[in-house]
Amino acid sequence: MDTEECLNKGYLVKEVISRDLIEKEIKESEYDFKKAKQAFRDKDYKWTIIKCYYSMFHSAKAVCFKLGYREKRHFAVLIVLESLNKEGKLEIRFVNDFSAAMSLREGADYRYAYSKERAENSLRIAKEFNLRMSQLLKKL
Repeated sequence: MDTEECLNKGYLVKEVISRDLIEKEIKESEYDFKKAKQAFRDKDYKWTIIKCYYSMFHSAKAVCFKLGYREKRHFAVLIVLESLNKEGKLEIRFVNDFSAAMSLREGADYRYAYSKERAENSLRIAKEFNLRMSQLLKKL
């Protein structure tokens, strides 16, 4: 699936998004990452993984907003990231990291698959991903 197909199916909607809403997504990302680090310190590895994913989701959503897309399904954000990769604007590792974070979150949430190692990995990829989204926002 590509962005055009997502638009046609209603998974993405094209609209002008205010700078305030983009900033709100960045703040939500920062908040979730802060909560993820706190959860890790508390040895709550399931919550660490879940909050890392949502931190990444909100920073990626800010990028979608900047591009004029509002997502209606989480996987549509991944489609936008894949599109940015195809355009040479985003390295594939960040697309893969987002996809991995989605899987880790689903595993933690629905299959009770979480561990200290998965939580540490989630924190690492979320930190790097969010930094990259911040850089990308400045270039778009």
